[in-house]
Amino acid sequence: MKHTTARLLALIMPVRKWMLGSIFFGALTVASGIGLMGTSNFLISMAALHPSIAALNVAIVGVRFFGIARGVFRYAERLTTHEATLRLLTNLRVWFYAAIEPLVPAAFSQNKQSSGDILSRVVSDIDTLQNFYTRVIAPPLIAILIGIGVFLFLGAYAGIFALTYIAFYLVIGLLVPFVTHKLSRHTGEQIVQIRAQLSSYLVDGIQGMADLVAFGMEERQLAQIQKLNNQLISLQKRLAHMRGLQATITNLLINVTGVLILLLAIPMVLNGQLNGFMLAPLMLATIASFEAVQPLPAAWQDLGSNLQAAKRLFEVADTPATIKEPEQAGPEPQRYDIQLKDITFRYTPEDMPALHHIDLDIPDGSCVALVGVSGAGKSSVLRLLLRFWEYQEGAITLGGYDLRRFRQEDITRITSVVSQETYLFNTTIRENLLLARPEATEEELIRAAKQAQIHDFISGLPEGYDTRVGEQGYRFSGGERQRLAIARAFLKDAPIVLLDEPTVNLDPVSERKVLQAIRELRKGRTTVLITHRLIDMDMADTIAVFQEGQIVERGTHQELLRQEGMYWRLWKQQHSMLASRLEIA
Repeated sequence: MKHTTARLLALIMPVRKWMLGSIFFGALTVASGIGLMGTSNFLISMAALHPSIAALNVAIVGVRFFGIARGVFRYAERLTTHEATLRLLTNLRVWFYAAIEPLVPAAFSQNKQSSGDILSRVVSDIDTLQNFYTRVIAPPLIAILIGIGVFLFLGAYAGIFALTYIAFYLVIGLLVPFVTHKLSRHTGEQIVQIRAQLSSYLVDGIQGMADLVAFGMEERQLAQIQKLNNQLISLQKRLAHMRGLQATITNLLINVTGVLILLLAIPMVLNGQLNGFMLAPLMLATIASFEAVQPLPAAWQDLGSNLQAAKRLFEVADTPATIKEPEQAGPEPQRYDIQLKDITFRYTPEDMPALHHIDLDIPDGSCVALVGVSGAGKSSVLRLLLRFWEYQEGAITLGGYDLRRFRQEDITRITSVVSQETYLFNTTIRENLLLARPEATEEELIRAAKQAQIHDFISGLPEGYDTRVGEQGYRFSGGERQRLAIARAFLKDAPIVLLDEPTVNLDPVSERKVLQAIRELRKGRTTVLITHRLIDMDMADTIAVFQEGQIVERGTHQELLRQEGMYWRLWKQQHSMLASRLEIA
């Protein structure tokens, strides 16, 4: 708990000036309220004796000053508080995104964190932390300043006033919040956890809505969401009941303090030790000062949910990255040949090797295809080349330089990737293509689309390149999405192209168009094609056949067919299946 609190305080240091300003104006606001209550009651008490107006001038000016000052200081306090809070939220979101970016995709796949869970941490948990400053940090500091000031003020009249006041001030400011925190901490933590589960279920339900409806499972999903929602409501009611009880006890103790001050002051007035005009101002000013401690029980209640939210954020942010990035930018390669030398790789120490003593040469400008059944280790090679994972044994070189000398951003700058599941953002076609090279001109954009054989399709749309693609590109077919991905690769014009199952799940017509685009894309570029679909394999200069993490055959398409080994069997099996489908059709 202490460690989490210390780390949270470190994160809010960049906005400390705004926070200090907020605390300063907050204390002045409460002090103005105390001054307004005291001077106004003094004015009323004096006015009861019908003195000359000159005798009331100071009190009248004081009432006006404190009345105006309270409004001005409250506005300044709200302004600085909101500025500090909004800046803090911005900093937290940027910090968390920067923390999780190096973890993709390796650490997330190991921890099995869902997109809903990550979304809950980015949105709900960070939003929860906005209360850490406004309800947890600022109120205690304001309460300390006001408590010291009023204690000294009352002590100037009578020590018994000051001691009575500070005793109840500490009970309301420390004991009541402490008990409240103990009773509500577990509830606050549960609320954060239930919110996270609810968010995860909602995101999963929305993303998988079509499948849920298709299998008639939408009612079950809805029932689970309703169950979590009911649990959340129950916990929030419990917390609200605790806050209501705490507020009642706090108000009771405040009024008891005022009555005690009054009872202690009356004998002093009768004995002439205290001016009678000060009786009401002292009591009411004392009551007004408790405005500073009234937020403290709620602050302690919020502390549990704040620390739980912070713990969830730090849990992800502290996940160690699988790749150790070099401190300086990598070398600038003069050529783009790739060599894998005796590579052995495991995803976790407990796993069997995904790659076992792999040797592979990919000459500059050549196309090498990695083929084999699913799970043979083909995609693992691509992940190593992109520096998503770290290999345990062997070496990989790029242009003669050790791959570990390159930062991930160095690799992505010289590499274009077309994956089997192309992600399109819910914006226009133009903006999706410009992800590859934001500064590209309109002519370059159209040329890339033509090279990918997708320009005619885009031009036929009512809004052309300004057509929105929809969530994950749902408006387009798989082949169209793949050709948009290839257009991105053309636009980026990187010297290395990595293709991971680019024709998977495509119909023959779409597959043919994608393969034609790939033939054009690979020209003059170092290309790695990962596929288990053995179509148009003559485009590859070399084919490496993977089986159980090892390369069992290599050669050209014709050479491997003549060997009648594993490649020949896979090729024959696929073409036999294709022929059977054609006969049925």
